Amino acid sequence: MNMQVLEARRDVSGGYKVDVSRGSRVGRVSSEWFSRPDDERFLSLNELASSVRGRSDRSRTRVVETARIHVEANRNDPERLALMLPGADAPVQPTHWSFGQLASQVGAPAAYLRQLPAPLAAINLQYGLTSNRTEQIKTLETDNGRLELRAVTGPDYGRIYDHELVEAVQKIAGNGTGDTRWKVPGVLDWSTRVYNPMVDISKDTTTLYASDRDVFLFLVDDLNPIEAGRLPDGSPDLYFRGFYCWNSEVGAKTLGMASFYLRAVCQNRNLWGVEDFEEISIRHSKYAANRFAHEAAPALLNFANSSPQPFINGIKTARERIVARTDEERGDFLRHRGFSKAETGKIIETVLAEEGRPPESIFDFVQGITALARGKAHQDARLEMEGKAKKLLDRVH
Repeated sequence: MNMQVLEARRDVSGGYKVDVSRGSRVGRVSSEWFSRPDDERFLSLNELASSVRGRSDRSRTRVVETARIHVEANRNDPERLALMLPGADAPVQPTHWSFGQLASQVGAPAAYLRQLPAPLAAINLQYGLTSNRTEQIKTLETDNGRLELRAVTGPDYGRIYDHELVEAVQKIAGNGTGDTRWKVPGVLDWSTRVYNPMVDISKDTTTLYASDRDVFLFLVDDLNPIEAGRLPDGSPDLYFRGFYCWNSEVGAKTLGMASFYLRAVCQNRNLWGVEDFEEISIRHSKYAANRFAHEAAPALLNFANSSPQPFINGIKTARERIVARTDEERGDFLRHRGFSKAETGKIIETVLAEEGRPPESIFDFVQGITALARGKAHQDARLEMEGKAKKLLDRVH
């Protein structure tokens, strides 16, 4: 068996024929792609790094006593508040996000305060600050031509800056445009089921994003396909390595990364045929920066430089491990793993329709389970079923 395609033969169209009916569908990247305006989309890692590094260079963070913060209402603009922080030379303007964080710190309802005229909101917020049991807060202030308060957190908040994550990715992915094996992904042609890795990077195709609240990156190694077995028609079952990662230096979300093998990425940036999905996340707690340096960054580097052989061997073993040969054994195998009678029937029917035979191996059952999961309308139910499939596959790795 040819275990890995180093010089895989491309389809006549210039791409690779893939079978996206297998594995899981992951919609996280697609959600990011749909929600990002043009000014949050970047065409290279250098461009992205320059943007997030620049705002970090213009920022400072400090711990201040809440009772010494003075709230000012702008009489000429009843919708605007400003904060005079202790030791500051000028007032700082909170963003929509940091205003919500500040209100939360003092136990005030941000949505209600935003509906009030600025003078009334200022009185309520000032009362909360002076009587607040949380005596200290940590601020992130940025000079964007005017002083802007981008984040308000607890004093022990362990900030990991967005540029730190982007620069960690640059160490393995260069510019993310093809100067290394890691790049912005290509596009699947649904009419031919051919995945074309060579697509121009534009605002519409990029998967490098950053806003004033966060950063998100998705890259693939899609010029070096991996073969892990054969399809029913005898053609290779091709995979590509991929990962995405995210962070928010202002506390909007954790830092995290996910690595996986996938068969294709479509125009809407859904990930198709995903296998071996692994995810880690790090809360911005007191020692978050150390955890990033000693856990997350090395994990990303290890995945980028690791051989796919363990994954290939796991798939091969799963294909070869026969666990059921009769209908009774198939039913028992699934029901003993928590599937209902109706689900058991659908899983077996799915494999029969796609493979032309009933499931026999671990791999057969995993493919049937993930196919059934893709049809689940509710995310919790889908993730639960995909988790069962992954647990089953992990046992043979």
